[in-house]
Amino acid sequence: MIKIEEKKDGRFAFKLKSTNGKTLFKSVSFSSKEDLDKTLNNFKDLKDTRTNFFERKTNTEGKFLVELKNQNGKTIGSSGLYTSEAGMENGILNISNSLELGLQ
Repeated sequence: MIKIEEKKDGRFAFKLKSTNGKTLFKSVSFSSKEDLDKTLNNFKDLKDTRTNFFERKTNTEGKFLVELKNQNGKTIGSSGLYTSEAGMENGILNISNSLELGLQ
């Protein structure tokens, strides 16, 4: 499920939530609702290659996270932290599947 929020400063962001309500992914802020919608619509066209836009990272504490990039390589958001690489890979699948469900 995709939840769109308007921030106090008038910018927009979205959260991707699992079916049990857990936040899987938080986006960066977008200057307008149109920019946010355009980004989400671009993912509809990329559903077969979406996993190519996930950048796997490790933070300074050794925890794993994922950043999602757009077609231009710009970060549009990130996951929470995972304690294992396998957990991160499972998170990527969950994010991808939830994006697909939320964009239908």
